[in-house]
Amino acid sequence: MNKLLHLGCLLGLALLLGCAKKTLIYEGNSIMEDFTPRKASYEYLQGKAKIVLEEDSGKITRGTLQLRAKNDSILWFSLSPGLGLEALRGIITASKIQIQDRIGGNDINLSHEDFERLYGVNVSLDLFQNLLWANIPYPVIYEDRLLRVGRRFELTQVRDKIRYFSKIDTKHGKVVEFSSTSLSNLGTILGSFEKFQEVNSQVFPVGALYKVAFVTPEKSHYFRVYLDWTSFELQEASLVFPFRF
Repeated sequence: MNKLLHLGCLLGLALLLGCAKKTLIYEGNSIMEDFTPRKASYEYLQGKAKIVLEEDSGKITRGTLQLRAKNDSILWFSLSPGLGLEALRGIITASKIQIQDRIGGNDINLSHEDFERLYGVNVSLDLFQNLLWANIPYPVIYEDRLLRVGRRFELTQVRDKIRYFSKIDTKHGKVVEFSSTSLSNLGTILGSFEKFQEVNSQVFPVGALYKVAFVTPEKSHYFRVYLDWTSFELQEASLVFPFRF
């Protein structure tokens, strides 16, 4: 499995939280007048999803994604293309990205800084968590640009040479459109969330589409990632993260 697919599967983690056995679409009955975005609150969670990766070459890869997480600590994931065969297993922490390619043997063991230098995409544990839960990238400060446009807020933030643009729906306080663009034009992540659901009195995305572009010394790359979660559970009890690199 090549490194482009590694990256696609990795970034595909940051798309969506989905439903339990029956999805209850969230329909807010009030409008947020002041800017009070919602942020997911949990101790542990686990979920399972269908994932589709469409590369710029036209190649399409389908599989099943399993995810476990401890808030602000770790994301553990496993990707299987079918028939119970595990293709990738990895973790994302505050300092590292580690991926085991259990088919091709092209493992990744990089700090976030080394990952950015190699792929031109700035990533972090916070970024992945915010993309998963449709949170705004950073708390708002005076230098940020915040506008109210109809029933949405538009937020522009610049941090560490990355420009973040978010549209937040006033019905539920979650991000519905997102972009993360390197000011050096090395990489971009675009995301959109169409539907949301209520789980344990919180609002999470039901579906998401992400478009990712980045530049390597050889060429430019572009791909799309779709996720459709089939199970999801918030937990207070500790989860096991079976990973050794």
